Amino acid sequence: MLEKIQKALTIRSSTMRELLAAALGMFILMVFGLSSVAQVVLGRGEFGQHLSINLGFGIGVTLGIHAAGGISGAHLNAAITITHCILGNLPWRKLPAYVIGQFLGSFTAAATIFGLYYDALYDYTKGNFTVTGPTATASIFSTYPAPYVSLLGGFFTEFMATVMLLLGILVINDEKNYGALKGTQAMLTGILVLGIGLGMGLNSGYAINPSRDLPPRIFTAIAGWGMEVFTAGPHWWWVPITAPILGSLAGVLIHKLFIDIHNQPVPESRDEKGQPVVETS
Repeated sequence: MLEKIQKALTIRSSTMRELLAAALGMFILMVFGLSSVAQVVLGRGEFGQHLSINLGFGIGVTLGIHAAGGISGAHLNAAITITHCILGNLPWRKLPAYVIGQFLGSFTAAATIFGLYYDALYDYTKGNFTVTGPTATASIFSTYPAPYVSLLGGFFTEFMATVMLLLGILVINDEKNYGALKGTQAMLTGILVLGIGLGMGLNSGYAINPSRDLPPRIFTAIAGWGMEVFTAGPHWWWVPITAPILGSLAGVLIHKLFIDIHNQPVPESRDEKGQPVVETS
C-alpha cells in the first residue's frame, strides 16, 4: 500500500523536481535566517546579537544546499540562477521553475516565522506593525538601508557583497584550482555567507539575493505592514533585486579574468615517435 502511494506521489518531471528542491532549500535557509533576526529584534537584544543573525543565515545556507544540491544545484538565489542562464550553464526554459521555487520557499518561510512569532510581534508593537520608528519590525523579514546610507551607497554595498559571494562560491567549487574537499562545499558556503554578514552587513543588511528579499517583502505588505515596505528607503525595494544580479555577473567576470581563463588544461604534444607527451612546467 505504501509503495503504491509513493509511486502515485512520485514526480517524473525533472523540472518539477528542481522546483520542489529549490523551494525546500530556500525554505530551510529562510526559516533559520528570519527566525534569528526575529529573536534578536523581538528579544530586545537579550536573546542574541548581530552575530546570531549571521550564524543563522550561514547555517541556513549550509542546510539548504544539502537539501537541494543534488537535484537543482542549490542556487537558492535568483541572481545566481540568472547568471547560470546567461553563461549557458542552465537552459533559460528552466529559469521560471527555479525562481518560482525559490520565491515560494522564501514566501512560505516568511509566513511561518510570522506565525511562529506572532504573539511576540504583537507584544513588541502593541499590534501596530511599522516599517520605521522605535518599534519597527518590517526589517525582520526584508532588508532596509541604515538611515545614513544613500541609495547609491546601499546599491554599491549590495553589489560588492554579491561580488564577494560569487567569488567565494567559484573558488570553493573550482576543481581546476584549489577547490574544497568533496562534501565540504556546503559548509564552506555557509561560512562564506557568515563572513559577508560579519563584514558587510552594516549598511543594508546584506540581502545579496532577490529570492531572499522580495518574497518576504511582498508577504509583509499583505500581512499588515502595508505598501510602505516598497516606499521606505526611499523606494529601496528594487536595490536588493538589481544589485545582486549585476554583482553576480561581475563576480563571475572577475574570476574568469583573474583565474579561470589562465588555468586551462595543459595541451598535449607528441614526441618524435608520435607518442603523446604532456607538457609540464
